[in-house]
Amino acid sequence: MPKVTAQGKTFECEPGANLRRVLLGNDVALYNGNAKLINCRGIGSCGTCAVMIEGEVSALNWKDRGRRSLPPHNPDRPLRLACQTCVLGDIKVTKYNQFWGQGQALVW
Repeated sequence: MPKVTAQGKTFECEPGANLRRVLLGNDVALYNGNAKLINCRGIGSCGTCAVMIEGEVSALNWKDRGRRSLPPHNPDRPLRLACQTCVLGDIKVTKYNQFWGQGQALVW
């Protein structure tokens, strides 16, 4: 079972599990500020679940690539949308500041 490390916690999930669901199901504060209330609920259209991921995850899909190609995101930055990412192996997840998680300062 893959191990996910995020917000100072480590937990296991099924291989292929959706990262957004895994994080929320383990009480990880995925969203910054009002993004907790105003987000697309996992369909990949808002971009507020952007995180940095180290480890083995699914390939980048068109929704993730498309949303992060629009401001305020920068497509050159190696963030991923948690809602469009599946966990394939052990990973470490990092969240940055600002509404869409596109900032430079670490949140966790």
